[in-house]
Amino acid sequence: MAERMSTATRMDRNRADGIITRGEKSAAKRIARANREKRMLAAIKKGPYPYTPAVQSWISVKLGKTWRQVTEAEAKKLLG
Repeated sequence: MAERMSTATRMDRNRADGIITRGEKSAAKRIARANREKRMLAAIKKGPYPYTPAVQSWISVKLGKTWRQVTEAEAKKLLG
């Protein structure tokens, strides 16, 4: 039977593992966010105004407004 690990030791190990994992995953998340932004901007360029729900959600987050408050001009302004 294995010896019991103390709670403090277990928590320290979990904290250290979390720091390592955060560093590993943050790079992948940055890449994923950049790819998503490219996809959403492409969808805004080629799609008609009532966009798909995914694009509507992305625009809402970018502008800090609910989708009902967003105008077509504001959405097109995100293109540059």
